[in-house]
Amino acid sequence: MKAATVKQIKDELNDRSPKELLEYCLRLSKFKKENKELLTYLLFEAGDEESFIQTIKNEMDEQFENVNRKNFYYAKKGIRKILASVKKHNRYSQNKETEVDLLIYFCQSLKTFSPSIRRSTTMMNLYNRQIEMIRKKIEKLHEDLQYDYGQTLKDL
Repeated sequence: MKAATVKQIKDELNDRSPKELLEYCLRLSKFKKENKELLTYLLFEAGDEESFIQTIKNEMDEQFENVNRKNFYYAKKGIRKILASVKKHNRYSQNKETEVDLLIYFCQSLKTFSPSIRRSTTMMNLYNRQIEMIRKKIEKLHEDLQYDYGQTLKDL
């Protein structure tokens, strides 16, 4: 079965009743965890972005505590998993400020991570890529926010 384009889906959804749309959403939420997480964000957390950011930061702290630190191979896998989670939540939000805020927090946590990431070229490359990504995203923000986030970025 070939999937329809987004435009085709949008046009078809315009012709459906609210009851049918509700059924479709509930059915979608049963198939993938990400669908359910996105619906949860849209329904419960989109109105309070600050609370959402703080929740993600708390999850990040918890995940960093649980990273296996016995060798860099396992630590690297754990850190990449955390980064994937952060990027997933950024996709849900689609707010540039939230994205920059969460990536800065990730880099701050990574910088203070023990054992030091400076001992691993791979981890330093991951850190530097995220810093560069933050820099590019900051350029797209409002001037006042660019200054504030730029100061934070200098500390990293």
